[in-house]
Amino acid sequence: MANPWAGEVAIRIDGERQVLRLTLGALAELETQLGAEGLVALVERFESARFSTRDVLALIVAGLRGGGWQGGPGDLLGAEIEGGPVAAARAAAELLARAFALPEMPGQTP
Repeated sequence: MANPWAGEVAIRIDGERQVLRLTLGALAELETQLGAEGLVALVERFESARFSTRDVLALIVAGLRGGGWQGGPGDLLGAEIEGGPVAAARAAAELLARAFALPEMPGQTP
């Protein structure tokens, strides 16, 4: 199970469970790759649904690398992500959200 307190999200790629996490280094790499002018611009891009499949792929790769994976975008071009593109986009959005918010504790009221 992924640890939401550490900002982790789990997905299955080619049948193997992978844990994604956005470290500071992974976020910096992501900003550079996507040409974002900062973290706020990156988050706004996803919140306003102005993201592309390239953005989702870059976010998944950054999360995988933050989780210790040594691959790159090319390694995922033929990979099967369980749940398809919608699941990948959902995991990417959840990953970004978890990087900037603490999860709620059971029984906690907003």
